[in-house]
Amino acid sequence: MRRYPLALVLLAALALPPLAQAQTPVRQAVLDGDYIIAVVNQESVTAGEVERRIAQARAQAAQRPGVRLPPEDELRRQALEALIEERVVVTHAREVGARVDDADLERAVQSIAQQNQLSVDQLRERMRNEGIDYARFRNSLRDQMMVERVREREVYQRIRITDLEVDRLVDQQRAAAQADSEVNIAQVLVSVPEGASVEERARRNQRAQELLARARAGEDFVALARSSSDDPNKDKGGEIGLRAVSRLPDLFVDAVRPLAPGDVVPAVVVSGAGFHILKLLERREGAALRVAQTHARHILLRTSPQLSAEAASARLAEMQRQIEAGTRNFDELARQFSDDGSAANGGDLGWAGPGQFVPEFEEAMNRLPVGGISPPLVSRFGVHLIQVLERRDVALETKQLRDQARLQLREQKFDDAYTEWANELRARAYVEMREPPL
Repeated sequence: MRRYPLALVLLAALALPPLAQAQTPVRQAVLDGDYIIAVVNQESVTAGEVERRIAQARAQAAQRPGVRLPPEDELRRQALEALIEERVVVTHAREVGARVDDADLERAVQSIAQQNQLSVDQLRERMRNEGIDYARFRNSLRDQMMVERVREREVYQRIRITDLEVDRLVDQQRAAAQADSEVNIAQVLVSVPEGASVEERARRNQRAQELLARARAGEDFVALARSSSDDPNKDKGGEIGLRAVSRLPDLFVDAVRPLAPGDVVPAVVVSGAGFHILKLLERREGAALRVAQTHARHILLRTSPQLSAEAASARLAEMQRQIEAGTRNFDELARQFSDDGSAANGGDLGWAGPGQFVPEFEEAMNRLPVGGISPPLVSRFGVHLIQVLERRDVALETKQLRDQARLQLREQKFDDAYTEWANELRARAYVEMREPPL
């Protein structure tokens, strides 16, 4: 079972027709003549819920050409099994004492409304028009949040990743990136004419060794190439230009592989053309070894019984208007009003790569252009005003590469670990299947 961010699940649900909307557990045993089809611990699953889950599957399939649903009997069985699994997991979450406080719930409701471009009042009105009970929606949302917390905690505890697995994945990524990387090399060439005698080759080798010693001693490489190289690019300081490694001689690629930009190869490289003194000017790793980073700042207002998410959003919207009008600046407002530890630095969050912020914050930040300011954004921490200052593309350091590989492996293993966990809960649960009433 693949996990999706809670906000996305709820957004998708709100986009469905009213019949397909009721996809969360229904607590009543009987609804308007409906009947119980299964009892799971102390929870019931009704036939009406199964029908609504089937309708949801059909509505989703209709929106995705090429998706074929299983036969009716199998579809009904899958819908029932999914509902039973939901009851098993939510009752387990309650048993282990999971809690979602009212402030967290209110932030989640506000986030859903905001992402649907609605106020909370408008969200409630839309639900009323579609026949959705708002109180039941809140209870279902609380259950989803509670389940998500328990699932994250318990399933991730089951996942084991060894250093050997990380090493293997990093090696694979490096191999893939190597074919996609680019380097810029400068050279001083001491050519050897075709058919040169042994003595002539020796003299030219000696000249190359002297030039290498001068380059490694710190003599200006550009001047050295212009005065002494036989290469056609000598007027450019011997610079070959940024090229994919696949377009360069293997001798050159192997020689500069261990170097940092600015280093000179420690030995003369010999080819059929002659003797080469090489300097690595620039290296651009393949996409697998690079990461986009964003430099952003924010103002955070934490919600409380005294400050609702809607009131915080209104205050931040006014700050945004002041910033964009030029009457106040972001740094000043962050220092004065932000509830985050970054307030003393004007809300500056520094450089951050993927995964360093919670998903809702990161998604909003990534949509902004450089210099752009977001509308107020509700997250699990409160309400934010975000501004992007800079962006850059940087090579991953070894530790970052290993951390990224470990995270990737953890996500790859999550589905199997979740299935195993859910099956164990199901095996321990009380599940009673009931026949339809006559």
